[in-house]
Amino acid sequence: MTAALTPAALARISAIGPYFAVATGPRPEGGGTSPAEGPGAGFRPLTDLYTDTGALEDCVRAVSARLGTGGLRVAASTLHLGTASRLWSIALACAAFTGRVPDLGPGRLWWRQPAAGPLDLWLPDVREAGPEPDPSTALHHTVAVRNLAPWADAVRSVSGVSPHTLRGNAASALIGAHRVLLTRAPDAPYPVVPLVRALLDRPPLADAGTYRATAPGPLAYQRRSCCLYYRVPGAGTCGDCVLNLKEKTA
Repeated sequence: MTAALTPAALARISAIGPYFAVATGPRPEGGGTSPAEGPGAGFRPLTDLYTDTGALEDCVRAVSARLGTGGLRVAASTLHLGTASRLWSIALACAAFTGRVPDLGPGRLWWRQPAAGPLDLWLPDVREAGPEPDPSTALHHTVAVRNLAPWADAVRSVSGVSPHTLRGNAASALIGAHRVLLTRAPDAPYPVVPLVRALLDRPPLADAGTYRATAPGPLAYQRRSCCLYYRVPGAGTCGDCVLNLKEKTA
């Protein structure tokens, strides 16, 4: 029997870590990027981030400044990966703890850029995603279809990051979310690995990389692209980066 998808469940999930955090109910306290902003200021529907070119360009520039790089493609890819991680983390954790998938429609989920860290997210009204036949399909619809598809289009339009890289980012974000979840919430009642495998086996993630089981642990993953983060001063490559594979076979 599944559990209720409630604000209390979201609060428990939020405690896992910053990428799992989502405020619910009344507008949350705290300002955005400027100390002059009042409590709860700065939140906008996620659809604005997908459709407002100026807002997205401002976000990319802010990430570029934090990273200390003038490469806007690097910053845009990093922002894309981080936001995909936020969405997968919240949705996957809900499925793991309750057996249900939240409706994260971009008109219902609000965002704000903080002074540091991943985007702040706020879901005023918690409800279950539409009547999908199984959790993996519900996850695919609410995250990949309703969010990551328009998100990739928006990022590509302002930065020129390739669709291949963005698909790899989406897959890496899912892999990262399930690894953190298995580490920090190993007793969640609903298994996440079958859900992740199902998502990786269907478009748009199916051609982004390859995975293998490491029972009883998380899936091992090798993407077919690079997120470009290695171009940040002092940074290296991620564990699932295609550049690591090329080095091994060189």
